[in-house]
Amino acid sequence: MAEAKGRIAVLIEDHFDQTEYRAFNAYFPAHGYEVEYVSHLWDQPSLTFGSNPDNGTVEDHVTVTTELTAIDPADYVGVILIGAYAMDRLRYQVEIPGPGSRNKAPAVEFLRSAAAVDGLKIGTICHSLWLLCADRELLAGRRVTCAHNIVCDVENAGAEVVYEGSGTAELVVDGDLITAKHPEVTERFMDTFVREIETSSK
Repeated sequence: MAEAKGRIAVLIEDHFDQTEYRAFNAYFPAHGYEVEYVSHLWDQPSLTFGSNPDNGTVEDHVTVTTELTAIDPADYVGVILIGAYAMDRLRYQVEIPGPGSRNKAPAVEFLRSAAAVDGLKIGTICHSLWLLCADRELLAGRRVTCAHNIVCDVENAGAEVVYEGSGTAELVVDGDLITAKHPEVTERFMDTFVREIETSSK
């Protein structure tokens, strides 16, 4: 088997989008990239997360053993925030010091480190841009797209949402940040994500 071209870290939690999960598992390995699911494990050796329910049934589960506070984003060629409500869960802080305090959720701290790595691609689909909304410095002035129902959150975080017709754009690339509107755009998102990785590595 050929050596992987690199690893892609996918941040995940409960209520992740199962269509994206299935697509990532098929597409990225087929194109030479290893997918590693990472999360905050709350001092546990592993945690198992479930997808959004289809017709009331949670069909997909993933057991994560990689604690995101223990890894260096520079060891990856890309970081993807999976869609649905998982990223909202990763914004959680046990304690909040007071008004205007900086979000110190482990996943937000990880993203700050990832954003500082030159050339590291960061991708979001649908609701997952929520995680970047936890720190205005991660989004202010960036051109992005997202699900219609979080547009206010994203604009309040200082980003410029790109529109097409009567809705948000399907896909937007702004430097190392690649954002997609909806899981229906997952294939195009993955194609673009890989192309951006491989273009910048030349």
